[in-house]
Amino acid sequence: MSLARWTGAVAAALALALAPTAADAFCGFYVGGGGAELFNNATQVVLMREGTRTVLAMQNNYQGPPADFAMVVPVPVVLQKENVKTLPAEVFAKVEAMSAPRLVEYWEQDPCAPDVYYDMMPMAAPSMAMESGAAGPAEDRYHVKVEARFEVGEYQVVILSASDSTGLDRWLHDQGYKIPKGAEPLLRPYVEAGSKFFVAKVDPKKVTFANGMATLSPLRFHYDADEFSLPIRLGLANSNGTQDLIVNILATGQRYEVANYPNVTIPTNLEVKDEAKVRFGEFYAALFDRTIEKNKGAVVTEYAWDASSCDPCPGPTLDGGDFATLGADVLGDGAENYYGFVLTRLHARYGKGDVQDDLVFRAAPPIVGGREFMQDDGKLEERSRPADMNNFQGRYAIRHPWTGAIACESPQRNRWGGPPGGEEPQPIAATGLAFAPRGKLDLPMVVAKDVPELGLVASDKPTLPTVNKAAYPGCTCGASGGRAAAVTGVLLGLGVLVAIRRPSARRRRR
Repeated sequence: MSLARWTGAVAAALALALAPTAADAFCGFYVGGGGAELFNNATQVVLMREGTRTVLAMQNNYQGPPADFAMVVPVPVVLQKENVKTLPAEVFAKVEAMSAPRLVEYWEQDPCAPDVYYDMMPMAAPSMAMESGAAGPAEDRYHVKVEARFEVGEYQVVILSASDSTGLDRWLHDQGYKIPKGAEPLLRPYVEAGSKFFVAKVDPKKVTFANGMATLSPLRFHYDADEFSLPIRLGLANSNGTQDLIVNILATGQRYEVANYPNVTIPTNLEVKDEAKVRFGEFYAALFDRTIEKNKGAVVTEYAWDASSCDPCPGPTLDGGDFATLGADVLGDGAENYYGFVLTRLHARYGKGDVQDDLVFRAAPPIVGGREFMQDDGKLEERSRPADMNNFQGRYAIRHPWTGAIACESPQRNRWGGPPGGEEPQPIAATGLAFAPRGKLDLPMVVAKDVPELGLVASDKPTLPTVNKAAYPGCTCGASGGRAAAVTGVLLGLGVLVAIRRPSARRRRR
């Protein structure tokens, strides 16, 4: 596989072992030894792009025995230790909160109070010695060559090349990696194209546990390739249902969209009813699904904004340290490139019959939308539109009309702000969407106004039913969409995640 065909392939092949149960992509499993199952909760991905350089950062979490856990990832070249590093998990939570759809709440101000004008701010560990694999028994028997070895965090990494996919499959099995059934035909195109293979064992003694869940350190890779793409077809290998894929892309002054699938922006600036606040993640999942239903095969843009700012902000913004952590230190001039990034969030949902090609990304012109911005006709801006800057977000509002007395001759209606005499409430971000319940919420009952582009007619029903948490086993379903332990994000299979078979007593005595 050429570099141009591979960009982003680090993120693709891990999905061979992530088999969702029923139609829930976020209930995937890792193959475990001895009949044990390792359940994947979420995978988050952040791509950085400048010129031909791509940096891919990914965070994987799982439940189950961490002993002898491993992953296999196709890579375009022999990665060296300096190409791979572990990251702190906190930076992924910041990225997700910034780009996630958000719910805001406004109260109509006293129509008889004088106008107040404000000055508006512009938007705007020591490694193992590297070992080169000389020709030997492994190369002769399996047609597999060990190109390099090194350690990064809890990962013991081996870089392989192979000239025969069957030999590679046998080598992995004979080394104790329990590869899922049907992996060899999916590995074959990578072998035939000349890909290398990043194989990382996990030392269980170095794994961190939080709330009983073993959490792997996030990994970051960087490489050079002409084409900016992300293979997704291998992620469907063992899928029995539908998968969600969210990709956050950071690029200097530039948003991105897909070049080989339809693009659509999420309907934004919708007014929703007050009762939807406790089920905001569930509401957004239903809105997203309706958008995909009306735009078959599309990839949805949910966010495109200067990565150092947001309005409103559900959490802290990204700073120079975050950009460096995610890869700015290996882009262009390094420290000089820590600012000016645009954060784009793309969201796809697909099943086996929906995907014909891997995702290819292309630069896209700026758009705005989803702001508290009145247009020339006095109406709040709706949907997305072209502009000379990127200020687009999925934003939804609960509005509380003025209920007090109106005793002046010329009341000024539709002036919105914080609650009378109280602090302005914090926006709610729809994070953890992989865990949001689906199929249990009636959209027309939630939206306060019609949404013509989705064929939605708002219902006049006054309230929503109380959420029944017992109906959503394994999911703490709150306003932010639902979580499993401390994990947030949407599942994306990023390679072949496998467990290593423990050697039998006979094998240990050899």
